[in-house]
Amino acid sequence: CLCSKAFFIFHGVRDYLSGAPFSFYQESMYFSRFLQWKWLERQPVTKNTFRHYRVLGKGGFGEVCACQVRATGKMYACKKLEKKRVKKRKGEAMALNEKRILEKVNSSFVVSLAYAYETKDALCLVLTIMNGGDLKFHIYNMGNSGFDEQRAIFYAAEICCGLEDLHRERIVYRDLKPENILLDDRGHIRISDLGLAVQIPEGETIRGRVGTVGYMAPEVIQNESYTFSPDWWGMGCLIFEMIQGQSPFRKRKERVKREEVDRRVREDQEEYSDKFSEEAKDICRQLLAKDPKERLGCQGRGAIEVKQHPIFRNINFKRLEANMLDPPFSPDPRAVYCKDVLDIEQFSTVKGVNLDPTDDDFYHKFVTGSVSIPWQNEMIEMECFKEINVYETDGTLCPDLDMNRPNPPPKRGFFYRLFRREASASAPATVRGGGG
Repeated sequence: CLCSKAFFIFHGVRDYLSGAPFSFYQESMYFSRFLQWKWLERQPVTKNTFRHYRVLGKGGFGEVCACQVRATGKMYACKKLEKKRVKKRKGEAMALNEKRILEKVNSSFVVSLAYAYETKDALCLVLTIMNGGDLKFHIYNMGNSGFDEQRAIFYAAEICCGLEDLHRERIVYRDLKPENILLDDRGHIRISDLGLAVQIPEGETIRGRVGTVGYMAPEVIQNESYTFSPDWWGMGCLIFEMIQGQSPFRKRKERVKREEVDRRVREDQEEYSDKFSEEAKDICRQLLAKDPKERLGCQGRGAIEVKQHPIFRNINFKRLEANMLDPPFSPDPRAVYCKDVLDIEQFSTVKGVNLDPTDDDFYHKFVTGSVSIPWQNEMIEMECFKEINVYETDGTLCPDLDMNRPNPPPKRGFFYRLFRREASASAPATVRGGGG
């Protein structure tokens, strides 16, 4: 009954607002300003939109470097996918899948896609920059291997929130491991590298023997059907490794065949040292249950089950999700938490692959410019919204919105920075750039 009443109220309000109030809004200066913002959002994105800085690392198809939006000053990480390398490895579907999933997810615990553009040689994903390094570096290169339990549990709580946001969109991640968890400059984490993630249709399951050796769940190794269970197994592996300083089924740099590691995952029970409290042992055992039907997080309530484990009793998840809790470790802004650039393996030249017009359809689907929510957040964070979103006090149109008034000389503000590299720039008839 309550649901029916809410349904009718919603539609009643919608029908009312879509009438005279919306017509009034369309005739106002506020609608003109809205159109101007949408026009700005859809401006072409090219390599000249950014300043490019040092290499941060490498991905599967090319390097990752720091970059800065010229017009706003916002810093990002640019993940370059070399076109010839993508084509040689037949990675078009994987690259497009990652791009579409990234632009679909809006989470504080998953890297965000802000822009997608192309150069002559590469497809580029412009992502949240994470200056604090990855968990693998922190586990193994910052003194003693592993973290104290409270630090591990804080990261586990944020990972749980990230998985919850992905699963809410029916996305299973499938590649949870320390090198895919990145720290920002405050010490909060985000899940990165969604190349193996996939969206599962409602009511369906999937199969796929994909992931990283030593982190794949038993049901993945055995090519059984699943939904989100591999992610909770991966979280169990991560908590174990953060505390122990070693993966539960494979020692670091151990030379052993994949088949042997897969056998351990299917058959062996992980061993716990005195680094683990009883609660830490318990959550790992529940997340690393061989049978997904018995695994924590897989019994009908997903992340809610995991959040209710006693080990998280001191985590206020509402405050965590609102970014109101201080991380247990704050990266030093002067430090570089990664390998020296000279140690990053250089990509060899791709030979025997030619790009031709048949590739254009894929590029067209990939290169879509700015992504709305991250772009809007950038405008607010860098105060460009405040700079342009101004109105005359007497209710008349501002000079940059009024076609009947001469366009004022551009100030050295957002519009100037955005268009200064262009020979000329003009807006559509009803919406144009100006001083603001």
